[in-house]
Amino acid sequence: MNTVTPNTEPYNNEDMAQENQEWIEALNNILDEQGDLRGKDILRILQDYMLSKNINLTEATLNTPYRNSISVNEQPAYPGQAELERKIENIIRWNAAAMVLKANDAGTGVGGHIATYQSAATMLEVGFNHFFRNKSEGYGGDQLLVQAHAAPGLYARAYLEGRLTAEQMTNFRRELQTGGGLSSYPHPRRMPDFWQGPTASMGLSTPSAIYQARFMKYLENRGLKAADGGKVWCFIGDGESDEPEVLGTINMATRDNLDNLVMVVNCNLQRLDGPVRGNGKIIQELERSYRGAGWNVIKVIWGSEWDELFARDHEGVLQARMDRAVDGDYQFYTVSDGETVRNHWIEEDARLAELMKILNNEEIRCIRRGGQDRKKIYAAFERAANAQGRPTVILMKTVKGDGMGASAEGQNTAHQKKQLSAEERIEMGRRFGIPLSDEALANADLYLPEPDSAEMRYMHARRESLGGYLPSRKVEHPAVQAPELSLFKDAVNGSEREQSSTMAFVRMLARMMKDKSIGRYVVPIVPDEARTFGMESLFNQFGIYSSEGQKYKPVDSSSLLPYKEAKDGQLLQEGICETGAMASFLAAGTAYANYSVPTIPFYIFYSIFGFQRVGDMIWACSDSLAKGFLLGATAGRTTLNGEGLQHQDGHSHAIAATVPNMYSYDPAFAYELAVIVRDGIERMYERDEKIFYYITLYNENYPMPAMPEGVTEGVLQGLYRFKADQTEGYKVHLIGSGSLMQEVLKAADILAEYGCSTDIWSATSYNQLTREALAVERHNMLNPEQPKQNYVQRLMADETGSFVAVSDFVKSLPNGIARWFPQGLVTLGTDGFGLSESRPSLRDHFEVDARYIAWAALADLYKKSVLPIETLNQAREALNIPREKADPALF
Repeated sequence: MNTVTPNTEPYNNEDMAQENQEWIEALNNILDEQGDLRGKDILRILQDYMLSKNINLTEATLNTPYRNSISVNEQPAYPGQAELERKIENIIRWNAAAMVLKANDAGTGVGGHIATYQSAATMLEVGFNHFFRNKSEGYGGDQLLVQAHAAPGLYARAYLEGRLTAEQMTNFRRELQTGGGLSSYPHPRRMPDFWQGPTASMGLSTPSAIYQARFMKYLENRGLKAADGGKVWCFIGDGESDEPEVLGTINMATRDNLDNLVMVVNCNLQRLDGPVRGNGKIIQELERSYRGAGWNVIKVIWGSEWDELFARDHEGVLQARMDRAVDGDYQFYTVSDGETVRNHWIEEDARLAELMKILNNEEIRCIRRGGQDRKKIYAAFERAANAQGRPTVILMKTVKGDGMGASAEGQNTAHQKKQLSAEERIEMGRRFGIPLSDEALANADLYLPEPDSAEMRYMHARRESLGGYLPSRKVEHPAVQAPELSLFKDAVNGSEREQSSTMAFVRMLARMMKDKSIGRYVVPIVPDEARTFGMESLFNQFGIYSSEGQKYKPVDSSSLLPYKEAKDGQLLQEGICETGAMASFLAAGTAYANYSVPTIPFYIFYSIFGFQRVGDMIWACSDSLAKGFLLGATAGRTTLNGEGLQHQDGHSHAIAATVPNMYSYDPAFAYELAVIVRDGIERMYERDEKIFYYITLYNENYPMPAMPEGVTEGVLQGLYRFKADQTEGYKVHLIGSGSLMQEVLKAADILAEYGCSTDIWSATSYNQLTREALAVERHNMLNPEQPKQNYVQRLMADETGSFVAVSDFVKSLPNGIARWFPQGLVTLGTDGFGLSESRPSLRDHFEVDARYIAWAALADLYKKSVLPIETLNQAREALNIPREKADPALF
């Protein structure tokens, strides 16, 4: 066998340089003769061969040089009238700044931001003139999610388009003013015909965009939406990419081949307070992350002024200098004069100094970044719009506050620059070519060209060719009729066979999915706990959605309940990613508006991992006017035994109370759950109420009774009498909810031994009761001469005795309605941290078991001078109630 003896002689630098040049010439010959793709193939073959020899390339190959990804030779001709577009852009730039200045001039302190839009103006205008498409015949329409701080620019464009009035513009951030105002940021709830999605909570627009693009494919693969195109364009800031939700969700986009998604990162190199990466390069860092995740990455770094310099840079000295400079340097260049930049740039490199001679100092000062060059932007957008098979991210280098003048442009203080002096306003207006007087410019007056001007005609024509104006939110979808309650006959009829409310829900879900009317619209969503919730039966019946179907044979293929993925699968199983699951819920819950498909999402999750972990996404759902059901399973501080502090939820309903349009329920019985779900579908999808639901479910098995007559209203209002006791004795009213209703039933039996007549009430929603009571209280404050009684007062008007409420949640929930009980309300709850223990021990610890419930009623009767002390003492000994005990809330 022939062997090769390694060369141990020292390399001769001249020989190696000659050999290196020969390799480069050989590669150039391949590129010239066979093209770029063949060149890539050769390099890939060589790399694979090296790896086959166990020679690993330790250097990451995830970065390309610090220059534009699209060469001048690949750059398409610009199709628009660039000079006319520049004039339109400058008018919008001025009006965007003017509306913020006007708002601050009013002395209201409402604030506003100028610099972000000024950096993003050119890229957005290229998009509006050539790429962003509205719904039209044969096209599904694009979604446009923009940086929240750039909102003034979109308002300014809509003003030119005639979609917003001057009065609205003047009332920026003054939504309560006569004639209407404009919300600070993109808020569909505040402007439901305008904004398509909220972006104000930084970082959340990225998972929202990814899962919207994915849900678009889901609807197409299930035949609920035509495969008629439509893209999601999401613009974020480079500083925003530090939010973990941004880079933490980008892998989903490549797993599902989301070529309908374009992310544009506005890399103005600045956070709100200073550089994003002063000592590094944020563009290169993001390139590594996105390329590593499998995205198409397009960098737009340098403007056209650099093209000739690159063409003359035969030795690569310019590229080497660009690669060495850090973002802090580039920010310094932005605010410096041409001579300073030249001296700092060339760093005593004679070759670089010679190369730079073709530019004078003023030309160096005015040199543009790629994100301010519409030709470079168009080339990037055009490639992204035609990408296939993978999502695309465009890393667009800009200057924060571009065009604002020396006091703000590129400065660390740019984000906080919300006011300009009269001189600065005039200078800015003149720079943008605004034909207003100095007085009008100093007054920050809006400028509106004549309707028949070339600018206005061009702007309207471009949008007409793209299907209409954006952003725009238009709701049109088929009517949905809620099913009859009989669909859930198993829950309504009850069963002595023990089951959990979670299992009752899963059976109801399966029935809904099979229903001919609403079945196709039901979207079950689960992170990675379907088997925990008993949902594995849905796998084979309806399939788990996968854009690629199932390419393997699952290990349980021979079982009755195999794991089944399918391209038209109905179940969305999101893995261990609550943010992603919530983003899917948001996409499904807004599909009625975005895709004209009224999907009904049911997202089931560990209750403590809902609001506590992704409460911000839930708030975004509220802002988005999303509809659907959030199901907090394995709920309760004591019901989920054994799991401990970070799993046992006793407070999600308290957090749910902070979401104004969320209806939250804590049902004890299957029929209550059926009534709530059926009513929710009717309210959201028949009546088009902009609400959504949070329902807690439990994993404790117990008998499910049949639905008593006449309880529907009480279930929905939040409280009803479940069982009346007609026997004589000390009158007690026990109020229970969720799984602790079982402890209430046991407590009633204990109280009977002490001569008590106990009525049992089911509290399905303390939050609904509290809201209704507060609304009545407000009415009475405004109308003292026409007082009303709230639901609790009406319900309890003729009741007497002791009232005790117990919940597996914090005491603040029943305490919310305590003051409206005629003789007071004793509340028991689970304030404190969870513990790893058995269910009985936990309930004893938190003082919510049957013993403590009965004792609380007896103690209250004693305080009311109804029960003798002898009976109370007997009960203490029999029930083993201690006199001294550590407070569980402080444990």
